[in-house]
Amino acid sequence: MSQGRIELLQKMLEEDPKDAFCRYGMAQEYLKAGNIDEALAWFDRTIESDGDYCYAYYHKARALEQAGRIEDAVAVLNAGLARARATGDSHAVSEIQSMLDQLS
Repeated sequence: MSQGRIELLQKMLEEDPKDAFCRYGMAQEYLKAGNIDEALAWFDRTIESDGDYCYAYYHKARALEQAGRIEDAVAVLNAGLARARATGDSHAVSEIQSMLDQLS
């Protein structure tokens, strides 16, 4: 985990606490560091601030898969798939569906 990136993201979040991109960035930094619980919390915050941020669902599911929580990952993917379809994000639909197929 790059402490510099975390600090930069924290400063950006101070300016806009609901910035989904920054929240997603925090999740990714914690995931890179192997801190899955903290990453999951930040993915949840991302989804809370922007339910249409489809890749937050995808990467949250990847983190859950890493943790051996396959059923939880599938549930997150199903929620993400519904959001991706609702927003017309065909690329996200394809990636999320592919991961669902792998886990099924």
